[in-house]
Amino acid sequence: MTATDISGDDTRGDRDEVDGDGSMATVLELEAERTAEALVFAAAEPVSEAYLAERLPRGTDVRRLMSKLVDLYAGRGVNLVRVEDRWAFRTAADLSFVIRHDDSEQRKLSRAALEVLAIIAYHQPVTRAEIEEIRGVQTSRGTLDVLMEAGWVRFRGRRRTPGRPVTLGTTPRFLDHFGLEELRDLPGLEELKGAGLLSGRIPSDFRIPIPLMADELSEDEDPITQLDLEELGLLTPSGGDE
Repeated sequence: MTATDISGDDTRGDRDEVDGDGSMATVLELEAERTAEALVFAAAEPVSEAYLAERLPRGTDVRRLMSKLVDLYAGRGVNLVRVEDRWAFRTAADLSFVIRHDDSEQRKLSRAALEVLAIIAYHQPVTRAEIEEIRGVQTSRGTLDVLMEAGWVRFRGRRRTPGRPVTLGTTPRFLDHFGLEELRDLPGLEELKGAGLLSGRIPSDFRIPIPLMADELSEDEDPITQLDLEELGLLTPSGGDE
């Protein structure tokens, strides 16, 4: 056997070993993708990346893995979408017209509820008194109840001011329902004008506020606790919903 033959054999052996490792890595990645698909598909609500990380092989780059799946489903009838740090399968936007809605579809929101929802979305964290100041009228408890029952609005915390009023904010379900990945995807001034949602008589200094990210607490805001909810009559002393 010549030196050349020996050199060739060694090179081929090294290549086979690399190919073998590469194939194993590919198999593991495909299994991780299949697992992630199954977990998101089976969930009734958008699945958090933390939940996925607990159930995928240790060391899996969840965001990278999900981004690959987004590309995979991009041209299909269902798309994988991100809602903050959560993931869900949703009907492709251009096919939404073929989906029938049964009689149990949620009733339309009143104008007051839409106004309150918009104020909370853009101005969060916001208190009920601040909502009323912006609208110029009182806000009924029933309006807030409708938004909370829909799962779009939640109690965030308590403002560090006299009386410690409760602050309100939107939820991941709000983002999911309106097809937003994060709050910064809310339409801006020009988009609202283009959609005809703002009249021509807009003050020159009018600005659309940029809301905080959903889970961020402002400097003058304390996190809400179970004790706070009990004091406000939102939870029974045992911790159950009323």
